[in-house]
Amino acid sequence: MIYDDDRLRGMLRELDDPQAIDSPGGGARQAASCLFERLVRLLEERFQCSCEVDREVQDASFHGTVVLPSTAMQSGEQVIVRLSNFGSLVTAGAGGLARDGAQAVERLHEEDRDQIAAVSAELGCVYVPGHVLRERYDGGNLEDWQTMWWHRYFDYM
Repeated sequence: MIYDDDRLRGMLRELDDPQAIDSPGGGARQAASCLFERLVRLLEERFQCSCEVDREVQDASFHGTVVLPSTAMQSGEQVIVRLSNFGSLVTAGAGGLARDGAQAVERLHEEDRDQIAAVSAELGCVYVPGHVLRERYDGGNLEDWQTMWWHRYFDYM
């Protein structure tokens, strides 16, 4: 399920805790680890492919990255999927690891997005489209260069 933009913005603001920059504590990392493994498995099943997976993420507000190969995607490029450490948020973009680039949102094919959103919903996660994450972050406690919601929930800190 893809929520409307206003509801997503409300969720992002609600999860924003200036005291917890990279992870919300209270066992969240272990829960995110289990959820991430399920996300990887479901994405590989849904797209019938083997994915590259980065599980060794440190100093970041996201738990891990799944790289779906271009051969399995309607986008015609590899698709990057990330799971945030906060609130079971998931996002995706096409065309390289610079997921927050301007063209990543535009290049993600609608069918790929819908399939990733469906997998996210199956896991009880919320898919956040890139155009919302690229909006100006209006919270606190991030570095001057971290200006988007993308930085708050899906980037290195």
